[in-house]
Amino acid sequence: MYLNRKGKVPKQAHVGIPEGLCEEEHGRNGFSGPVSHLYRTHPPTGWTAIEGPLKPRAFVCTTVSTAGGQFSPVPPVLIMQSRDVSLYLSRVAETMTHFVRNADGDEIYFVHRGTGRFESDYGILAYEPGDYIVVPKGTTYRIHVDGDPALCLLAETPEAVTLPERGPLGQHALFDKGVLVAPELEIGEPPEAQGRSWEVHIKRDGHWTRVTYPFYPMDVIGWKGDLWVAKLNVRDFRPVTSPRYHLPPSVHGTFQAGGCLISTFAPRPLETDPEALRVPFYHRNMDYDEVLFYHQGDFFSRAGIQPGMLTLHPQGIHHGPQPSAVQSSTSKTHTNEVAVMIESKRPFTVMPEMAPWEVKDYALSWSRR
Repeated sequence: MYLNRKGKVPKQAHVGIPEGLCEEEHGRNGFSGPVSHLYRTHPPTGWTAIEGPLKPRAFVCTTVSTAGGQFSPVPPVLIMQSRDVSLYLSRVAETMTHFVRNADGDEIYFVHRGTGRFESDYGILAYEPGDYIVVPKGTTYRIHVDGDPALCLLAETPEAVTLPERGPLGQHALFDKGVLVAPELEIGEPPEAQGRSWEVHIKRDGHWTRVTYPFYPMDVIGWKGDLWVAKLNVRDFRPVTSPRYHLPPSVHGTFQAGGCLISTFAPRPLETDPEALRVPFYHRNMDYDEVLFYHQGDFFSRAGIQPGMLTLHPQGIHHGPQPSAVQSSTSKTHTNEVAVMIESKRPFTVMPEMAPWEVKDYALSWSRR
């Protein structure tokens, strides 16, 4: 298809939008495929009613309760899943008395609250709020709680987690691989390990197997290779920005696993060109379901969002800023937010158990000022 244009349009996308109009991006393959921009007289999220599976949804994750399960006293709670990624809420109030191993896929923990340590085959890795902990498939580990209970968003991917290609930005954009933190080996058994047996709970195809050892299973005295548990904190994330053009969300890509993309929205300067759009543009999620987990800060594209909330915007339905956010953005110079975006090429199914923690009127909030 060749480039075409009709009617009243600006020369540059996201810049110099005609007064009184709203710009909507209609594209494919996230934000990297063929695209057109439509200029409307009303926000495309200005509906008065919406029913059906494409309705945007929101959940207050900090209030989700957990209960005991097979072998694991406090297993992660499945929030939603697709064929590309399963999302869980993991709440650990005290140090685990057993180890776990996931044979279903790689895991990415995002720590929302709490401090402690991940103890794995590869050693000890301290965690704190804002940490991503990437655990390769088949790793044996347990979580120590050293301070406040841990509350984490957990993404499980059947495909291996990798770093996205940065293209012309180069491999050091967003974060240098040198900021990734590896575990430190601690040789010898801790005091609580002596004189008892230890269980390893192994998950495969959603089912748990319990293995008991008469010795402490963390008996590694050395390792080498390019597959290991890794940590990245959002403080080390350096967003790519432009003073004259609002870049798409895909520029914040952090991890990739097949059809799953994970991006990080960190504090960053806003555009300084007075004609440039300064908030996310309206768009239709045509090839990805989009989940946002809000960690901390002031979420400038809309009101009514608190830390610990999670939203889902399915493929095919419009998404964009609240009208008031467009106006208020003109007086701001920086964003002050940390949020995690998880996109899936295959649609998410929300677990029915999440109903008690759903924000019931969220879908209508987009048309409110």
